[in-house]
Amino acid sequence: MRIISFNANGIRSATTKGFSEWFARQQADVLCIQETKAQESQLGDPQFRPDGHHCFYRDAITKKGYSGVAIWSRREPDEVRTALGWAPFDDEGRYIEARFGNLSVVSFYIPSGSSGELRQGFKFEVMDWLRPILAEWLASGRDYVLCGDWNIVRSALDIRNWKSNQKNSGCLPEERDWLNGLCADLPGQADPGRGRGWIDAYRALHPEGQDYTWWSNRGAARANNVGWRIDYQLLTPGLRERLRACSIYRDERFSDHAPFTVDYDL
Repeated sequence: MRIISFNANGIRSATTKGFSEWFARQQADVLCIQETKAQESQLGDPQFRPDGHHCFYRDAITKKGYSGVAIWSRREPDEVRTALGWAPFDDEGRYIEARFGNLSVVSFYIPSGSSGELRQGFKFEVMDWLRPILAEWLASGRDYVLCGDWNIVRSALDIRNWKSNQKNSGCLPEERDWLNGLCADLPGQADPGRGRGWIDAYRALHPEGQDYTWWSNRGAARANNVGWRIDYQLLTPGLRERLRACSIYRDERFSDHAPFTVDYDL
């Protein structure tokens, strides 16, 4: 099973840059998109509903052209969920989940706090609110793959300019502690009772890897590979042995993020 996570930074913009053609060649089973930046009514063109896929969107209703997530899947899901029960988060179009038997695939878009204190405060609220939900999922007995842009790096391996970003949103110690507190890279680190046990697919496959998924549009950040790894696929522990390979596609530029692909034996 092949799952791709991609922050499009505007799905209509990404398609003008060749994303549709690239995606058609990937033989993906599920695509999780973040930042569609569109209302579903604006996405009637067939390129937004490719042949052979079931396509589901969760738009932001707070303002048009903002946020938004989607899932495209070859197999029709048994159920699709688009709300977690807290309007400030749900109404910004930040969560969609497709259920296939005992497997849930989620497209998440965690807020950025880079625009200022107000949004950073909201990001911290989201983190606190999500923690028990993620703990419940971890203990539920379901298999989960949480895809998306989490807007947080985990360590110095995940960002080129580690020291100079310690006071910047996405690399704040509180953010890193939260995300690392969810993950268990080594078997002995898991503590499901406290919500710790999620497997970072990339880190499980590349323990010392230093690859990035996002680059600033300023200067020549992408050309010089001055990036951040903030796009993840986090798994419930039972899927760890199902991991086969992963890749970050950089050859073409569809967005300020790169598509992140993981192959599973499912």
